Amino acid sequence: MDDHTIRPDVHHDPTPGLIPVPHGPATGDEALQLPFGVTPDPDHEKAIFSYLTHPDDIYTKDGIYWADLPLRQRIAFVNKVQNEEAKQELKTIGRMMKEDPLSPVSWYFRNAVLPGAGLGLEGYVLFSIGNIEPLFKATWPQCWGHNAPECSSNWVAAVTYLEIIGIMVGQLVVGVVGDWIGRRWGLIQDAAIMFVGLLMLTASWGLNLQGWVICYAWSLFFYGFGVGGEYPITATSSMEDPVSSGKLSTRNDRLHRGRKVTTAFLMQGWGQLINQALLIILLLIFHAGSGSPPYGKATVQWTFRLSFAIPAVGTLWLVYYRTYKMPHASRQLMAAKKKSNVTGYDYESLAMTTRHFGGRLLATAGGWFCNDVFFYGNKLFQAQFIAVISGGSSSVLTGWIWNLYNVIISLAGYYLASLLMDNRFYGRKMMQQVGFLMCFIMFVVPAFKLEYYTSPAGIKSFQAMYFLSSFFNQFGPNSVTFLVAGEVFPTPIRASAHGFSACLGKAGALLASVLYNYIDIQTKFYVVPWFGLAGMVLTWLFLPDTTGLDLKEQERRWNYIRAGKPEDYHGIAIHPMHLSLWERLRGVGKHYNPELDHKQKIEDMREEWASKERMRREKEVNGQNSHGDELEEDDFNDQVHHYFRTTTDQGMFVNDGSAGPSNHSRSRNNSSAHPFASGANPKDAVTNEKIRPESPSTTQSPYSTRPVSEKEQ
Repeated sequence: MDDHTIRPDVHHDPTPGLIPVPHGPATGDEALQLPFGVTPDPDHEKAIFSYLTHPDDIYTKDGIYWADLPLRQRIAFVNKVQNEEAKQELKTIGRMMKEDPLSPVSWYFRNAVLPGAGLGLEGYVLFSIGNIEPLFKATWPQCWGHNAPECSSNWVAAVTYLEIIGIMVGQLVVGVVGDWIGRRWGLIQDAAIMFVGLLMLTASWGLNLQGWVICYAWSLFFYGFGVGGEYPITATSSMEDPVSSGKLSTRNDRLHRGRKVTTAFLMQGWGQLINQALLIILLLIFHAGSGSPPYGKATVQWTFRLSFAIPAVGTLWLVYYRTYKMPHASRQLMAAKKKSNVTGYDYESLAMTTRHFGGRLLATAGGWFCNDVFFYGNKLFQAQFIAVISGGSSSVLTGWIWNLYNVIISLAGYYLASLLMDNRFYGRKMMQQVGFLMCFIMFVVPAFKLEYYTSPAGIKSFQAMYFLSSFFNQFGPNSVTFLVAGEVFPTPIRASAHGFSACLGKAGALLASVLYNYIDIQTKFYVVPWFGLAGMVLTWLFLPDTTGLDLKEQERRWNYIRAGKPEDYHGIAIHPMHLSLWERLRGVGKHYNPELDHKQKIEDMREEWASKERMRREKEVNGQNSHGDELEEDDFNDQVHHYFRTTTDQGMFVNDGSAGPSNHSRSRNNSSAHPFASGANPKDAVTNEKIRPESPSTTQSPYSTRPVSEKEQ
């Protein structure tokens, strides 16, 4: 037998850096024995910490970051990692199906449908407004028609305006609430508002048609407020949830964060599909199986009111689920606030974000603005295309069926975006640039030959461009803007930044809806394409590519910025690959240094370990650490714990009679990375000089003690 073979009946020296597992053969001694004050061998130190500092999905065996490799080696490494991950996922799906053929369906329901349920309801109702408007026009032309005598044209137009304004207000307000009170409260509040809004839409009435339109418009404003809040709250909670669960989920965060958020967002497309299909079914039920006009008033009343009442049932369930089944939605935010000793809204982080990440805010908000002009502009294609292809049919059902085809093609774009969002050779930035470019082409081509493309001779080409514009809008800026508007900003103001970006995006939709009322079709096609070109330029210049960069590393950089020492951070979050062109031109990446960063990471972890060790001992002294009263978990294995015990001044942990290192068992899965994450008093903190007798780092860690201003308190 090979001398290196592990035998279950013999103790062996542990392999440096090996992560213990709760199963398998015994591996021998629990930790490396080092006398205090003796500096460990650097190579051995790297081996101990390699699983924390150099995870194998982004670093080679030699410790080289994948983006630092020559192009050919980079391609080989990335393909190897992604292929292995794909094989592992397929094996997992196979095992799941072997145990229970329906288990992948239940997994998808838990990880995509439930997180995106609010956005699904949003897509259902908001796009229903545009879908049922032709039915209203066909049934009540005296109110919804051109120069209608019974209703004010301003109030009819206000149906669209108030809907969009309600969304904008909700995006701003709930974004701030999500960062101030917490993600969980924002989730519950949004679901409750949407439920009440659906009841208002279902029961909207008036003494005359004008009164009904006014009631209908304000009901949409109220519902829109809840819908607007879904954007920042769903995005931030979806991307932060896995980050709070340890190193394995951090790996998943790097490899699958984009897919996780996008699969929640694409529920918006399913909402559109279900709404359009249900409207078709309801119209056929109440109109004796026919979709042709004229439509009876009772038919229209039953059709549109039931289309709002049915999702109200699902929204009520969503209120229950978020209230009782999502108790930890705010965990990551609360941890970030503890690090900064902030209890309310973190105004200082907001100010620092605008100062350090202003270019990113321009990219996310400006890109979303340009996209929503395009997203609304797709309706131009729809109206013109359907008018030509249907031969001027007056049937509402004809338009609905063609819209159903469009939604199905859009869903294909959503799903392809979720599959490639985390691909390091395509990813967020490239996807958004290509999407904007293709939308620009699909609009600018017919703009200068509109008469030809809307004639029978050119209608097939027009049809292709119509569907392609829908596809690339989803497989591009519509999916990417929702994701990056949250992930490129720090946790304390993530929801606020996302809400602001989404709000400015809806301003683009508002601009389009107002502008299109005052210009003709040809002029519209002259105006719209250039927003795609502008969006592509904004993306190229100001948007960083965060594909493959986990949120924890971005938070680690933020801790240095928050401490007033951004130049002391040397990690991969400022690698040129993960910075925008604007940031590179400003010299943000000039401090990138892998060797210094490795030393910093160990010292940052030492600060974290020291704080938790001190807090644990204080609880033991006070009798608070018994009978399951557990401390926060961490990512450290036994070797890391012992390394810190034998290279840290143990006298600094003597507190109220507790002395010496404890041998109590510890949990290993905490995601926090700040010495005060457990609530330690800054006055009792161990300074860098005291806690590390021979610190290899040349830079002070931002995790060390610093004064706390009255504003932060």
